[in-house]
Amino acid sequence: MIRFMIRRLLQSVLVIFGVTLVTFLAMHMGGDPTYLYVNEHASDAEIAATRAALGFDQPLPVQYLHFAEGILHGDMGTSLTYRTPAVDVVLRHFPATLELTLFALVVALVLAIPLGVMAAMRRGTPVDGGIMLFAMVGQSIPSFWLGIMLILAVGLGLRWLPISGRVPVLDPIFAGDIAGGIANIPHAIPYLIMPGMTIAFFTLARTTRLVRSSMLEVLSQDYVRTARSKGLSELRVVGYHAMRNAMLPVVTMLGLEMGFLLSGVVVVETIFSWPGVGRLVFNAINHRDIPLVQAAVILFSVTFLVLNLAVDLLYAQLDPRIRLHS
Repeated sequence: MIRFMIRRLLQSVLVIFGVTLVTFLAMHMGGDPTYLYVNEHASDAEIAATRAALGFDQPLPVQYLHFAEGILHGDMGTSLTYRTPAVDVVLRHFPATLELTLFALVVALVLAIPLGVMAAMRRGTPVDGGIMLFAMVGQSIPSFWLGIMLILAVGLGLRWLPISGRVPVLDPIFAGDIAGGIANIPHAIPYLIMPGMTIAFFTLARTTRLVRSSMLEVLSQDYVRTARSKGLSELRVVGYHAMRNAMLPVVTMLGLEMGFLLSGVVVVETIFSWPGVGRLVFNAINHRDIPLVQAAVILFSVTFLVLNLAVDLLYAQLDPRIRLHS
C-alpha cells in the first residue's frame, strides 16, 4: 500500500508540473502579458518599468521558475479585476462551487444506483427499455439547454424554485460555524435543485448505464448462482452479494465524475448566476484577468488529483487484488 501511494503521489506531481507549464505558456501565447497590467495610455517607459518589475523581461525558463516558486508559496499572482491575490479570490468562491458539485454528485448517485439495478433486474422488459431510453436522452441533452428550460418552465412558468441566488452552507462550516452551516441546509436546497440537477443529469445517465452493465456482469457469476441455490432471498443476493462487487466500477468512476462536474460548472453557474468559481472564471476570461484564470485552473487540477488519489486508495481497500498488484 505504501508503494501504491508513493507511485500515485509521484504521478500527481508530474501532472501538476504539466498543468503549471501549460497555464504558464498560455499566459504568453497572446503576446507580451505586460500590456494586461498597464492602461492603454501608458508610455513606453511605464511599460518597460512594469515589464521589469513583473519579471517579464527575463527568459521564459527563468520566468517559469519564478512562477512555479510562487505557486509553492501560495502566490499565483494578483487579480487584475479585484487587485488582490488571485488565489484568495478563487478560494472565496470555491465553497459555492463545491456545494453545487457535491449536491449534483449525491443526486446522481442516489438516483442512478437504484435505476441501474432495476434495469439489470428487469433486463429486456419495458422497465429496462424505459430506463435505458432515459439514460440515452440524459447523455444527449446539453447542460446549457437543460438549464435554460428549467429556468423557463420551473422557475418562471410554475414559480416553484428560485432561478438565482444562494444560501451558504460550506462557508460558515469552513469558518468554524458548523451548526450555522447545517442550519442553512434546508434553506439552501431550493436554490441548489435546478443548477444541481442541470449538472447532475449527464452524470446520472452515464452512471445508470454503468451500474446496469456492471450488475448484469455480476449477476451471471457463479457465486451469485450459488447464493441463490442456497435459498437466500433475492433481496439478500442482490443487495449483499451482487451490489458489493457491482459498485467497484462506480467507485472507480467517482473521481472522474467529480472532475467532470467541477469542469461543467462554468456554463451552469453562469446561467443561474451562481457565485462560484465557474462564473468567476467566465467573467475573468471576458476581462482578460489571466492570473485569476490561472489560479482557478491550478486549484481545479489539484482538487481533481486529490479526489482521484482518494478514489484509488478507496478502491484498493475494496478490492484486495489492487493491493496485490500495486
